[in-house]
Amino acid sequence: QVQLVESGGGSVQAEKSLRLSCVASANTYMRYMAWFRQAPGKEREGVATISSGSANTYYANSLKGRFTISRDNAKNTVYLQMDNLRPEDTAMYYCAATEPYKTPTLSQRLTVAGYKYWGQGTQVTVSS
Repeated sequence: QVQLVESGGGSVQAEKSLRLSCVASANTYMRYMAWFRQAPGKEREGVATISSGSANTYYANSLKGRFTISRDNAKNTVYLQMDNLRPEDTAMYYCAATEPYKTPTLSQRLTVAGYKYWGQGTQVTVSS
């Protein structure tokens, strides 16, 4: 069992940046970690995922180049750097983790089904 707590959300103007953090209550080094987001009335969508040793990262195609996922296993923390934010990035952002030593399949890496543990979310609001 692992608890995930997100922070760093807020209200910003377009073209600004935010960095989200997710702290886990247990060791993260053996888990894939990911960020998802959900806008009102929409399904939860995968933003980015990172392998346990940071060797592999995957992004939603529409977000490549603006968002960067990273992790610090010594701090049990995963980050999401979001640059050049747009109003359409407004959503609740969630952190997610797999069970230990579980690798999501390629088709699951940015889907809800690929992750077992979830945080409560942090709200990001971008105004034009």
